[in-house]
Amino acid sequence: MGPETVADLSEYVEGFLTEDDSLTSARARGVKLGCAPVSPATGAALRFLATVLQAKAVVEIGTGTGVSGLSLLRGMAPDGVLTSIDVDPENQAYAKRTFSEAGVAPGRTRLIMGRALDVLPRLTDGGYDLLFADAATPEYPAYAEQGVRLLRPGGVLAFDNVGSLADPNRQDPEAAALREVARAVRDDDRLVPLLLPLGGCLLVAAKTA
Repeated sequence: MGPETVADLSEYVEGFLTEDDSLTSARARGVKLGCAPVSPATGAALRFLATVLQAKAVVEIGTGTGVSGLSLLRGMAPDGVLTSIDVDPENQAYAKRTFSEAGVAPGRTRLIMGRALDVLPRLTDGGYDLLFADAATPEYPAYAEQGVRLLRPGGVLAFDNVGSLADPNRQDPEAAALREVARAVRDDDRLVPLLLPLGGCLLVAAKTA
């Protein structure tokens, strides 16, 4: 498969599903604020995972303007609750607007402002169906460690923007953290891992029983 074919396939995958006005508006806000939202295909994958898991409790690290959160909520059980963590109050204010405009009931979201590594240790062991991370890449290995504790058997870890794993010349701290989390997830007997070439590349892993 040549480079042009790969590019065409990627474009087709990203455009396979059409986003509605709520997601389109949230995406535009994210771009304007400089907090890049997940790609359309990644959002679709998150919705798919939440649906398959019949997720009732999800943790999101990196609220952004609500693109990924809304994708997750649309796949979750009708009474499911999304816990979303972000250090930026402006991001969360925009996310609240996104959820409200999309008709999401206020009780279905719990937005927590703060560092994820301060918040995650306070969450319940085995109490979550899915943990999604799209923030503070150097902290991904620590998120993975916390995530395994937080997930129920059969639950899923998901890390966005791990594409720099494919570039062996990158030696910066971010790339090193991504290689570390990839190794940790791949070598953990409690996890079944998979790399999905969507958006910035999505690393997922299911927790075994």
